[in-house]
Amino acid sequence: MRAQIAAHTSWANTEDRAARTEKARKAALDRFEHEVDPDGKLTPAERAKRAEHARKAYFARLALKSAQSRRRRRSSATDDARPA
Repeated sequence: MRAQIAAHTSWANTEDRAARTEKARKAALDRFEHEVDPDGKLTPAERAKRAEHARKAYFARLALKSAQSRRRRRSSATDDARPA
């Protein structure tokens, strides 16, 4: 709870959110670029295109897992509510 309060207070006092998160965003992009071009053989433009698709696939997989989890949870809750 204290950490949550500290985090909210810190973000409330942050004037430039983009600057604060710049390193993390760059690291995430670098990760996808390295994933699609580990040897650095692609042109920067092609690497960027492929990295963007890798990023979209990553977030689509997260969304799928989330939907599956919600479906299982909902199914489990319905099964528990049924009389035996």
